[in-house]
Amino acid sequence: MLKHLHTLKGHQNPIYTIANGTKPGVIYTAGNDKGVVEWSLDTMAFVKVILPVQTSVYALHRYNNLLFVAQKNGLILVFDLNLQQTVASLHFHEKAVFDIRTIPSKNELISTGEDGIVAVWSLADYTLLYHFPVINNTVRTLALSKDEKEIAIGSKDGVVRIYQSADYSLVRELSGHTFPITALQYSPEGHQLLSGSRDAQLKVWNLPDYSLQQNIPAHMFSVYSIVFHPTLPLFATCSQDKSIKIWDSKEFKLYKILSLEKNTEGHLHSVNKLLWTPDGKHLISTGDDRQVMVWDFS
Repeated sequence: MLKHLHTLKGHQNPIYTIANGTKPGVIYTAGNDKGVVEWSLDTMAFVKVILPVQTSVYALHRYNNLLFVAQKNGLILVFDLNLQQTVASLHFHEKAVFDIRTIPSKNELISTGEDGIVAVWSLADYTLLYHFPVINNTVRTLALSKDEKEIAIGSKDGVVRIYQSADYSLVRELSGHTFPITALQYSPEGHQLLSGSRDAQLKVWNLPDYSLQQNIPAHMFSVYSIVFHPTLPLFATCSQDKSIKIWDSKEFKLYKILSLEKNTEGHLHSVNKLLWTPDGKHLISTGDDRQVMVWDFS
């Protein structure tokens, strides 16, 4: 199902985030290196550092030709991939920004992080439209529902909070995890929300009522990323336990484990982020071992 194709090397420090480029075969990575790196999957090689930054980068998010870069110092840079230059700097958060998402139907960007506050930005002129507190502590992850009407927010207190995107009002709280929420993802069909935590559990919540469908002891340590395949009924998770796992998204059965401990190719340390290429042919993984691993899917 998945076979190790190549390992991209060059980062000197842990890598925290990945994003697809505007063109097929282009990806971007960033972490504790103080730079956003462009790679080519066609040549399996380093291309260039597209953007130097002052502090660690915890999140990358691409929307059309824009790449949003969220940093440890609270600054969010907006980099135009066509112009190859920074077109805006978003100043609000005073602590690290851990996640960013666009809401296309509202032409808005939302950001959150260590300050426990969600900020809402206009994509038209990058002005701060609104902000609201979630908790008096870290918010780690965001997810947007398929219809863009609801936002799931995962926090350090182990609670997943659901907000309406229309007015950012809190509509429900999902309790059950015993440690901080570290990963959230809505299913492509819009029928479920998946949450991962430092408790190593993967929870499946049914929509629209968010009833708990299933609890899966998915990993040995924190679940750091959940990514659905673009076209097929499966998804991948990764963890602090150094493993990547492939799951059936209908019955939530485990298909495959990629880990050195299972005698496959794998990462030496925590796997921090996963990404499917838009065509679904490759899974990209990265982590604390400073490696970007490319997996061929067939």
